[in-house]
Amino acid sequence: MALSSPPAVRATVFAPRLAALLRDHLGQDVFRLEPDTIGVAGAAVADRILAARRATETERPTFKPLHGRSISRSEASSVTRTIGNDVRAALAGPRPKDVDLSGSWPLTGHLFLRDLVLGQDPRRLRMLMSRNLELTPKLTWSVIAVGAALPGWPRPGGHLTGLAQRAARAVGYQERRYAMGMYRRAAAPVCFTVSTLVANALWLGAPFDDDTPNRNIILESLRLLPPSWNILRNASPEYPAVDDRIGDGDDVLLLPLLSHRDPALWPDPAAFRPERWGELDPETAPGYLPFGHSSERCWGRHMVMPLAELLLDLVRGSGLTVDPDQRTGRVPLLGLLGVEDVRLVRAA
Repeated sequence: MALSSPPAVRATVFAPRLAALLRDHLGQDVFRLEPDTIGVAGAAVADRILAARRATETERPTFKPLHGRSISRSEASSVTRTIGNDVRAALAGPRPKDVDLSGSWPLTGHLFLRDLVLGQDPRRLRMLMSRNLELTPKLTWSVIAVGAALPGWPRPGGHLTGLAQRAARAVGYQERRYAMGMYRRAAAPVCFTVSTLVANALWLGAPFDDDTPNRNIILESLRLLPPSWNILRNASPEYPAVDDRIGDGDDVLLLPLLSHRDPALWPDPAAFRPERWGELDPETAPGYLPFGHSSERCWGRHMVMPLAELLLDLVRGSGLTVDPDQRTGRVPLLGLLGVEDVRLVRAA
């Protein structure tokens, strides 16, 4: 198992497949992972791969087809703007006071964000934010099927978020199912990603020096434990032209998990050093892809950073830190890369 322990008393234990990537391929640029899959961790090759063509609809993580129905870029853009407006409205509201953020993370942070951004929405929509729905897609779609069939569908107006207003305009069972699916597709990744990111930051570096900016802490957490730790591109004729080690039928798995720790790019790459971002530009740092490539950045990044900074600031201001008795943090092989069950307690 691969161990990384920036705070001397904590060890980060990666799932075996992640550990194998770090052990076997760190510092490599292009390598074969499977008979039909090439791994790419070199910054220059990754840049050319991601610039070669735009992501297809099945490669976009949030807006893949839903119930067999394609989601156009214009619809995806409209939904993203809607949830973005809801996030900005939440950030513009009164700063939460006397909130208890102790307990197990990222769950505690996730529940806080759900209520901060979506707390005024009907329960049948807010329940789609449950982390338990990550256990299996069948569970998610069962909840959606029941929610779309129940009487009392929310009506437009009142104090609904913009995202809930979109859902409320759905007419008929099939459109309601689709609306609930889009609600989860748009809102859940924001809550999941931000809470995971802040939990990672706390595990990697808490307690922090008082003069260390939240922004730098978040950027360094994104480097060492990027929630989006891989980017899949399906086989495409553009890729063998980029690098002849890529075959015509090879899928390509780009790995920020590795490029973010490449010793050729990062001094002291395994160390948690937020101060490095006092001089680096996250938009141009080679190999740094927490929100994708410059040709097609993640649309949600402008929501993630301010929410993460707010949440981290609330934790720092409340005197909480990682339980000193917790010495090991495990990183499972899931869609989002994160330390599970980071226990926050009030500092002694």
